[in-house]
Amino acid sequence: MKQTFGMSQRGDLDEALRGISQPQFLMMISNPKQFDAHVAMLEKRFPGVPSIGCVGMGYRLEVAENGVAVVAFSDGVAAVANVLEQASTMPVKYIQRMEDDVQRLGGTGRDTVCIDFCAGNDACVLTTVYTVLRRRGIGLMGGTGGEGRVAANGRIYEDAVAYALVRNLGGRVKTYKENIYRQMEGYRFVASNTNRASYLIGSLNGKSAKQVYKEILHVSDEEILTRTFQNPFGKLNGDDVYIISIKDIQGGALTCYRQVNDSDVLVLMELGDFRATVQETIRRINHEFPRRSAVFSVNCLFRYKLFTERGYMQNYLRDMSALGNHVGFVGYGEHYNDRFVNQSMSCVVFE
Repeated sequence: MKQTFGMSQRGDLDEALRGISQPQFLMMISNPKQFDAHVAMLEKRFPGVPSIGCVGMGYRLEVAENGVAVVAFSDGVAAVANVLEQASTMPVKYIQRMEDDVQRLGGTGRDTVCIDFCAGNDACVLTTVYTVLRRRGIGLMGGTGGEGRVAANGRIYEDAVAYALVRNLGGRVKTYKENIYRQMEGYRFVASNTNRASYLIGSLNGKSAKQVYKEILHVSDEEILTRTFQNPFGKLNGDDVYIISIKDIQGGALTCYRQVNDSDVLVLMELGDFRATVQETIRRINHEFPRRSAVFSVNCLFRYKLFTERGYMQNYLRDMSALGNHVGFVGYGEHYNDRFVNQSMSCVVFE
């Protein structure tokens, strides 16, 4: 298969589409002001080609912070794109669409992946979607777009998840997740007084969540929201840990970017050697996929901010380019199979 990337820092879709011809699947990442117009223009240029889109920032060797980026797959790919609506209340109502798409596309976990752009309620959406994908062993990666809007096949939807099932006709596919944080020893909590709707943690081990965080890290209220770049929470899931970013302070409680439930076991994380972690991810992918045709990734906005503040973002994109054709976008949450995570990177590798 072949992955082609086009980008315009000034939001010129014609510029981004130069070099793209006869695509079999399209992804578009656009800015808030031009998103609607770009969706319509892309469908007009390539009518009937399966496509998904969201608001965000695309990247290859640089980031289009307020522009537009297009990723095109061709030469040995079969794809179908669709949408599940009512993501905040009842995405399962539309799950037959995905059942039919999986049946029509064929494929297995060896050669097929689901890529999704979500407008919100990610954890519930992923649980719903994975009821279909798990039966065939199909992996998923994707992320949350901005502005509460996504696109599929030239139409814009709110409160929905746009997805594409992509089958590599020339080899394998595999999804990966990268975590640049490690557990801090001696800090394990049971969450309580939570609010699932507002992603709120009221108490940790029976004490105010805000006060617990402040006392451990010796930070003020004002420092909490930036300190999450270095010290987010983690939720234990078997042998793995999923990152939970702090969003805001609400009295003595903390609100987060993903849901926490009563009795969830949380740990406190600290930033590790992220440069070494990136190199280990590259080494692992090189080992498992000696021949690669494409890598598509989603990086969290908080990772983007952290890497930028530490002067690493450009070096990160150069490091990842060692894998060959690596492109992606900056999202507001990352999806890895059936899990919604924060401050992470997820990607799919095509042989």
